[in-house]
Amino acid sequence: MSGPFAARTLLTAILAVLAALAVPQVAAAQESLVLPAGVACEFELRIESDTSPNRVFREWRDSDGNLVRTLEAGKAADVTLVNTETGASLTLEGRGAVNHTTYNPDGSWTTSLTGHWVLILFPTDFPAGPSTTLYVGRVTYTSTPDFTFTLVGSSGTQRDLCAELS
Repeated sequence: MSGPFAARTLLTAILAVLAALAVPQVAAAQESLVLPAGVACEFELRIESDTSPNRVFREWRDSDGNLVRTLEAGKAADVTLVNTETGASLTLEGRGAVNHTTYNPDGSWTTSLTGHWVLILFPTDFPAGPSTTLYVGRVTYTSTPDFTFTLVGSSGTQRDLCAELS
């Protein structure tokens, strides 16, 4: 697997760990991910975080056992973003956040995030990245089975984290 699909798959898996969007952990573990220049920002971006034991996860299935909806909520761990080219860094304190995701029969899904969330858009997304934005409020996006995200809308405040790290 290579290219944008592999990168999105890896990013999705790591961000799930970074945000502790899984069954609550017993102990925190340090996680790190490096995204090449042009993927999340114009420069190489390293993302570091501990997993958070302060998250809950629930899922709903239809009568055939298919996953139709998930709910994740709680306080995330602190996240540090580093511009590996300049050494500039910023740490975002873990805050409360809720993730509501609805899964469709075609393999796509719609996610509504409320609270404090970092959303990374790749050049293959809509609007095209690279962008790494902190949303405080609400943000909604859809995704295809190949992990192409489409930003549907947002409300609240936004911080361009790439600009802050440049």
